[in-house]
Amino acid sequence: MSNAPPDASTGSFAGLLERDLLLTDADFTRVSQLIYQRAGIVLAPHKRDMVYSRLGRRVRSLGLTRFSDYLTRLELHGNATEWIAFTNALTTNLTSFFREAYHFPLLAQHVTGRRGPVRVWSAAASTGEEVWSIAITLLETLGPQADIEVLGTDIDTEALRRARAGIYPQELLRDMDTGRLKRFFLKGAGQHSGFARVRPELTSRVRFGELNLVAPAWQDSEPFDAIFCRNVMIYFDRATQARVLDRLAACLKPDGLLFAGHSENFSQISTRFRLRGQTVYTLS
Repeated sequence: MSNAPPDASTGSFAGLLERDLLLTDADFTRVSQLIYQRAGIVLAPHKRDMVYSRLGRRVRSLGLTRFSDYLTRLELHGNATEWIAFTNALTTNLTSFFREAYHFPLLAQHVTGRRGPVRVWSAAASTGEEVWSIAITLLETLGPQADIEVLGTDIDTEALRRARAGIYPQELLRDMDTGRLKRFFLKGAGQHSGFARVRPELTSRVRFGELNLVAPAWQDSEPFDAIFCRNVMIYFDRATQARVLDRLAACLKPDGLLFAGHSENFSQISTRFRLRGQTVYTLS
């Protein structure tokens, strides 16, 4: 590593003070290009510290001190495992049980009285809280004998591992109704004290899978009664948003619902959907 003072090609002093790794402007641009190509994620300039913090762990793990060396190794010799680690490091997982709670009564109303299979997809499942919230809503609405399937997908393999485990600190469940807690979760004891596990009544109706929403193709599937794609489009540019929305439209039943995040507006992006309620859409 050179001891020469940083210039326009290597970044400012402010970006290097008290840091053990070198992340230049050119490195940040390369990172931004690679994550956009692989996941459609747009990294704004203010995400530089996030890149340093999260991706820096991978740089250090390989015994490197410069992001440029890591990126060169990744592009020239990176195996599938390292590309997955790169992608996982740069995805954001912010979720909770019954987040944006007003959506779940709308889902319950939508499926009430249905006798055939009911299928719902969480397209950005993260660590699973949204998926389990959907499954709870469906079971409470349709009863234990109902034919229910909830699919949870995400690009982040580490988040999916935690989602599949279905084990959460009890503090994450503190706002949940006591009746729901007793019915759908097992309270940990002994070495598992302070944690709760999702009961088999839910896990038998849920499956998880890895999916990149900007991948060239998705696995064919039967259409869904509802799709939750909340707080993920904000990481895409407008062209990518339009492409993903067109593909989501093809995955919905004619009367299906698409649930968006509280800060997302799909009406201005795609003509395939029309607004039905607060951040809830149906096919045009």
